[in-house]
Amino acid sequence: MNFSLIEQVMTDSTHTVFPSAQLEIRFKGETIFSKSYGHLDPETKQRPTQPDTLFDLASVTKLFVTTAFMTLVEEGKVSLDHSVQSVLPDFNGARPIQGYEDPLKWGSFVSVSDEQGTIDAATITFRHLLIHTSGLPAWRPLFQQPEAESAKRMAIETHFSYRTGTKVVYSDIGLILLGMAIEKLTQQKLDDAVYSRVTVPLGLAHARYLPITNHQLPITNVAPTEFDNQWRKRRVVGEVHDENAYRLGGVSGHAGLFANATDLATFGQTYLSRALLRGETINEMTRLQSQFNATRRGIGFVLWSPDPEASGNPFSEKAFGHTGFTGTSLWIDPERDLVVACLTNEVYNGRENRKIAEFRVNVHKAIIEVIGK
Repeated sequence: MNFSLIEQVMTDSTHTVFPSAQLEIRFKGETIFSKSYGHLDPETKQRPTQPDTLFDLASVTKLFVTTAFMTLVEEGKVSLDHSVQSVLPDFNGARPIQGYEDPLKWGSFVSVSDEQGTIDAATITFRHLLIHTSGLPAWRPLFQQPEAESAKRMAIETHFSYRTGTKVVYSDIGLILLGMAIEKLTQQKLDDAVYSRVTVPLGLAHARYLPITNHQLPITNVAPTEFDNQWRKRRVVGEVHDENAYRLGGVSGHAGLFANATDLATFGQTYLSRALLRGETINEMTRLQSQFNATRRGIGFVLWSPDPEASGNPFSEKAFGHTGFTGTSLWIDPERDLVVACLTNEVYNGRENRKIAEFRVNVHKAIIEVIGK
């Protein structure tokens, strides 16, 4: 295969879209492309990105946490249609429908529904959380709480933002609650549960949470992310970029995992080889479960979208994957027997005028061009 088109997209984007990246492509079960780009110190360019450099996965973390939860479903310890309250008893009672704080414009609020009234939290199921139809707000400023326990309390006591099942609103809060439920079900800390149920069985040598109080690898080989001028007042490196995950000790259901592209591609490959979860489980996770406009979701996964600007659009209509705010993504196309793990630290350049969406479409189009349609 001639990979020059992929190389062109990656090299043209290095230092213009992101300072550092890794791309690994698996096709028909074989690694056909694996390469690192850029530098961890873009100003001096003294430290090139290595194959074992760790990237902050951001919301791609949700796939690992969802997978851990689905192992519990397979074991009969919980069901997708069990109420969240059945595992987290404090998630109950009537909660108002109201707007929530805007995560990108601090001090502003987002309203997704004009409806008033209340929702009984006890009616929300784990399926609602995983297909993002629960009614929960997309985000709350948990990081403003003084410590992790009060941040968890804020999540479990949160209000709703729309009537359950009427919209698809991607919610970090829902996955934070899922992580808390996993801890209750396993009697393990979330990181230990993810390790024992996902990363260790799959032999992922690099995928791990990096708690801010217990760095497990030297931060010299971790891709830096944004300069946090709102709160931490420093360049974020070796600790989770997401403010709420940071407040939760670096370990959460919605963000916090670090990995390299090889480990992420290996994880993605298991959804084709069915090396961890059963086929019927994967089929349930990757079928259409909820849809609102062009947004289509399975269990934990975002599904192929007809929107030409969606990152998965160049793949087949059976494709599924996820993206992360820092600039990461994993896409799996079963029709082509294809896995694409692309890790960048594009958020290094800040949250304004971002170019990651266009880059993702371009690199995915190049991959499809190379392997053939």
